[in-house]
Amino acid sequence: MNKDIQSLVDKGDMLPLMEEFYTIQGEGFHKGTAAYFVRIGGCDVGCHWCDVKESWNANLHPPTDISKIVENAKKYSKTIVITGGEPLTWNMTPLTTKLKAEGLQIHIETSGAYKLTGIWDWICLSPKKMKLPTKEVYEKAHELKVIVYNKDDFRFAEEQSAKVNKDCILYLQPEWSKRDKVIPEIVDYVMANPQWKVSLQTHKYLNIP
Repeated sequence: MNKDIQSLVDKGDMLPLMEEFYTIQGEGFHKGTAAYFVRIGGCDVGCHWCDVKESWNANLHPPTDISKIVENAKKYSKTIVITGGEPLTWNMTPLTTKLKAEGLQIHIETSGAYKLTGIWDWICLSPKKMKLPTKEVYEKAHELKVIVYNKDDFRFAEEQSAKVNKDCILYLQPEWSKRDKVIPEIVDYVMANPQWKVSLQTHKYLNIP
């Protein structure tokens, strides 16, 4: 990457775009809602069960002018979901400023491991044990979504729920490859601890992206 392009990426005026697509939000509070997803490349959090590991290496994804991303996004939906990878690897303020100027609702799905940049209508915080969220993301998250892979994740979920704001909605979501094992455990846990809700990857059941 030449220095001029690298400078634009560093500023957030270009971003390593992995993919963008119009679909139904499958997870969390907004499940069932039509939304335009923008997946940004680059992540070093390193979840072994990640289902988009191809997003990790930002160098594999072309630096794309954010004006082009906005032009594409506004054609499809009023709800835009920025995901990754880990989008907060990059400065999200330029992109979200342009999206807001178009009157769009902007959501982010993040591990919260990096500084919170950008203007967000909804923050879905999905913390990971390898790199914990920043204090600011805990304070501003609208929903906490903890992925359950094994029994220790229930302990981790409670630890994380103690750090978010009082209005944050709490979700437990089965890791897809372990769903047959952990769904009964999650159901029992939520029934015993009703401050939590169950989140499922409904888009996978619907066989859509």
